[in-house]
Amino acid sequence: MTETVPQIDDEPGTAPAPAPGVRRRRTALIVSAMVLVAAVSVVGALGLGGGGDEEPSAPSRAGSLVPVTRSTLTERTTVDGQLGYGTEIPLPVKATGTVTWLPETGASVKRGDALLRVDDRPVVLLYGSLPMYRDLGLGSGTSESESESGEAQAEQGSDGGTDAKSAAPSATPSAAATDAATELTGMDVLQFETNLAALGYSGFTVDETFTAGTAAAVKRWQKALGEPQTGTVGIGDVIYSAGKVRIGHPGVRLGGAVGENTLSYTGSTRKVVVNASAAEASWAVRGTAVTVRLPDGAAARGEVASVGKEATAPEGGEAGSGETSATVPVTVTIKDQKALGQLESGPVTVEYVGREAKQVLTVPVAALVALAEGGHGLETTDGTFVAVKTGLFADGRVEVSGSAVREGLKVRIPE
Repeated sequence: MTETVPQIDDEPGTAPAPAPGVRRRRTALIVSAMVLVAAVSVVGALGLGGGGDEEPSAPSRAGSLVPVTRSTLTERTTVDGQLGYGTEIPLPVKATGTVTWLPETGASVKRGDALLRVDDRPVVLLYGSLPMYRDLGLGSGTSESESESGEAQAEQGSDGGTDAKSAAPSATPSAAATDAATELTGMDVLQFETNLAALGYSGFTVDETFTAGTAAAVKRWQKALGEPQTGTVGIGDVIYSAGKVRIGHPGVRLGGAVGENTLSYTGSTRKVVVNASAAEASWAVRGTAVTVRLPDGAAARGEVASVGKEATAPEGGEAGSGETSATVPVTVTIKDQKALGQLESGPVTVEYVGREAKQVLTVPVAALVALAEGGHGLETTDGTFVAVKTGLFADGRVEVSGSAVREGLKVRIPE
């Protein structure tokens, strides 16, 4: 039996249902039309669709334009340092006895001041490089009466402006008095007499000979110190230094015996010590200018004064082990001590010039772009890219060079 499928007439106003193949073709046409419209919209938005008399232009890009400029780039490097008065050095105290007075730590002592007292006698600071190595006084060949005669002549020279050596003696000097062995000579005498004159004493000639006039001046000096007026300077009575000193920490208490580390001292000016990496200390050359930055942000100009010649291995390692580099001490002096304010010690940073490129073409680092073929380039105003070779980076700028790079060329900093 054949089954008959009844036919249903379409309702009025209703189109007949399309066949499946027809439906797929119609959907494809609609999608194609939408893609075409979108493409046209994009072209119009980019300004490539023509219309009117407008000329075609490159796509607009975000970012600002900057010129290539010629300037000097300076690479600055900072290292940690320690502000202070330097390493404490033991004073060469040669007096023997009991320490009866000590100055306060940090006190400043100048020429003619007492550094300490031993057996209640002052040990006085004088300036010089030659250490005290013997007593200074008249030789045994000079009698007491001759010494007193010399003292009177010295006082006469002091009052009347006549030098003791040129003053006429009151009596004919004996052979012992004129013997050269009775008068000490040497550079230590000259150094001492220079100090004695600087303290305001006169009546003698500042030279290498210790005369009766010198002895008379010594007695007046001893009287001012409240000491016995012997006219002789003992080996332990004075200590020499290059200039005024700052007292360090004592190595003995009051009442203790004088020893090798009785008292220490430092220089009187603040300085910075940097433990610089021995492998990277080429910047540390005597006379190199640096900038010292304090904890409060203030800055002071400094200068490399000395560089250690021996590298120190880090704790727990050996120099050259590679784990932690060995260091050398670099001392930086600050001429303007007022620039350091009231800070006497503490951590600081030292800034020095590592490398410098003078009068080179530069652009902001942000203007560099990575090229697909490798290396760096710059984007010009017309959207093209030019390859560049980079040099020194410093202060947010970079040195650039290349055949297409010139001063004044406008390049884009992309956002």
